[in-house]
Amino acid sequence: MFTQPSALRLLTVHAHPDDESSKGAASLARYAAEGVEVMVATMTGGERGSVLNPALDRPEIRSDLARVRRGEMAAAREILGVGQRFLGFTDSGLPGPDEPLPEGCFALRPTAVAAEPLIALIREFRPHVVVTYDETGGYPHPDHVMTHRVAVEAFEAAADPHRCPEAGAPWQPAKLYYHLALSRAWFRTIHDAMTARGVESAMGELLADWPDTPPALAATTRIHCAEYFAVRDAALLAHATQIEPGAGFMAHSRDIEREVWPTEDYHLARSLVETALPESDLFAGLRPGEEHG
Repeated sequence: MFTQPSALRLLTVHAHPDDESSKGAASLARYAAEGVEVMVATMTGGERGSVLNPALDRPEIRSDLARVRRGEMAAAREILGVGQRFLGFTDSGLPGPDEPLPEGCFALRPTAVAAEPLIALIREFRPHVVVTYDETGGYPHPDHVMTHRVAVEAFEAAADPHRCPEAGAPWQPAKLYYHLALSRAWFRTIHDAMTARGVESAMGELLADWPDTPPALAATTRIHCAEYFAVRDAALLAHATQIEPGAGFMAHSRDIEREVWPTEDYHLARSLVETALPESDLFAGLRPGEEHG
């Protein structure tokens, strides 16, 4: 049985700095503006990431990438109006098919051990809702897959008084969601809408090369947040080593996006409160005055 929360709290768990700004950032900005306490947990420092903005691909940036990415994260969280914690693991990089993962990296840590800092954060922050990636990681980066495993482990273990007893009083979040960001359906809808309006789209090649992957999870929850797309974009651009202005995700028409896909979408993976699907609120079943299971 859940008591009425006096202040709603949302924890979103990500692999690297910039993931919080490319997956669900407009939702975070909306909830933060509405008074929800929002916390981003960043599992690694992004130390082994590439510099994806050619304007910043310089030796002094690459040699100090961990510090640079921490500064970018600080700027992005201020733009979104959220809190943020690095949980201290080392980026695994993205090895080739026959390359081993680097020793000591996040993806090689035992899941139960890697979950401990997140268990401690859950007990400290006491979120009602936790958001992370599905079992595929959203794409097959080892840190994203590991983040899913760790977040699910921590969601369950934080309420167990026998797990990490030194990490604070047990706390059970009420709901667990998976991101459905940057899906094939989203790219196809934006591409078709731009093409139909005579606007050049760079998404056709991406769609043509889309891997033959299983269908995405069903969208159970759609958060209307088009008015926060500009905040999302500003936060994403704050990760300047990762984002080239005017290219990639920054290239499509925002007006068309607001018209044809004004939501950020999620899959409700677990809920300990009663809620009716589909939802338009991550806190459905938890708002004051609603019936709680």
